[in-house]
Amino acid sequence: QVQLVESGGGLVQPGGSLRLSCAASGSTFSAYYMAWYRQALGKQRELVASIPRIGITTYVDSVKGRFTISRDNAKNTMYLQMNMLKPEDTAVYYCYVRRGAEPFWGQGTQVTVSS
Repeated sequence: QVQLVESGGGLVQPGGSLRLSCAASGSTFSAYYMAWYRQALGKQRELVASIPRIGITTYVDSVKGRFTISRDNAKNTMYLQMNMLKPEDTAVYYCYVRRGAEPFWGQGTQVTVSS
């Protein structure tokens, strides 16, 4: 079992920044595929950004140039730096990990962008 603990959500004004963190348990963190998803009220959950064990990061078009996904394998933690936030970024953000073929989800953290 992989346990995921997210933090860093909150209320921010348009144009502001937040950094989400996802701390994962497990001794093979560096081997995990990891990603951030989000789900806005009344909408389907969507993939925001992904960071594989090896390879390039990917982003949904709507956040390219504003969000940056990263991971610190020594700290078993993944991050999502979110800049130039917009009201349409408002959603619950979920940490996702895949260990082999087995998926795990965090509990979600609310991000609200509003003036």
